[in-house]
Amino acid sequence: MSKAYLLLEDGTVLEGEGFGAGGTCVGELVFTTGVTGCAESLTDPSYSGQIICFTFPMLGNYGISYADLESPRIHAKAVVVREFCREPSNFRADTDVESFLVKNGVCGICGVDTRRITQTIRDRGVMNAAVTDAPPDEALLEKVRDNKVTGAVPAVTSSGILKLEAPKFARWSVALMDYGYKNSIAQTLMRHDCAVTVYPADTPAEVVLAGGHDGVMLSNGPGDPAENTFCIEQIAKLMGRLPMFGICLGHQMMALAAGAGTRKMKFGHRGANQPAKDLKTGRVYVTSQNHGYAVDIPTLAGTAAELRFVNVNDGSCEGLDYPGLNAFSLQFHPEAHGGPRDCVSMFGLFTEMMEGR
Repeated sequence: MSKAYLLLEDGTVLEGEGFGAGGTCVGELVFTTGVTGCAESLTDPSYSGQIICFTFPMLGNYGISYADLESPRIHAKAVVVREFCREPSNFRADTDVESFLVKNGVCGICGVDTRRITQTIRDRGVMNAAVTDAPPDEALLEKVRDNKVTGAVPAVTSSGILKLEAPKFARWSVALMDYGYKNSIAQTLMRHDCAVTVYPADTPAEVVLAGGHDGVMLSNGPGDPAENTFCIEQIAKLMGRLPMFGICLGHQMMALAAGAGTRKMKFGHRGANQPAKDLKTGRVYVTSQNHGYAVDIPTLAGTAAELRFVNVNDGSCEGLDYPGLNAFSLQFHPEAHGGPRDCVSMFGLFTEMMEGR
């Protein structure tokens, strides 16, 4: 391995060893606490524009299985790990992590103190950074400080309407609005007897309504939810017309469409161990999450939304009900691939809505 450097926007430089593609990759540095889910995280469109720091010490030991990919390509800008394993030992592995990174032009650095990096982010908040194979200079530092994650949803959404292969006994037709959807969301819908049609983020509400669907799923995705004004306007037109279920970014944009607000979190929630409490039952679920923005709870007053789930750690909004609009939304990922599947029954609630119960 050759030398590599992690440059933070405050000027801190950490020296380590490079892997993956060479060159320089600039992005927003975030951390994820997942123990597994390497392939899923790398290909999750919600990581678009970001550098992922994995808190689990080792990466690469079980390789990449194509069956685990959430989308066809890597969306993260770069990868930061403590220890990197070049030779995976896993009968499911189709390729190794390094080859996958090289194929996608993504930089990696290992041999750095990921605990220190995570503590820095937790204390100071997410920040821009660069992974590079050349000694950092003032020009790179200026580029890092100027970096902004914008236009994230248009960068990851599909280019046209796509009908996925329907299950044999499909009972419902679902319009999946693609703001950067994870493949596991579509697969979970199909396992719940749904035929799924994927619509690009710029699809007008009238086109969706003309599709004759039984319900609308608003997907996850990257970036600032408030930036997507057209999408929010279309969601407002769809709410109350069809049963609606929003996840992650879809949850945030549904709240915006209802008149609430969102805020950027200090360091967000990323990983498979976030506790979400159901205020109706008092039950706490362990959930998988990947987001840096949240619905601002005080702004829910006067809207059609009712707070349903909260994060046990920080009290942030984890889910909303819209009882008058036949809709609900979750900040966490109930399909949880990878992660706990405690909340997969939420898809059943969606099908019950479409059935009219």
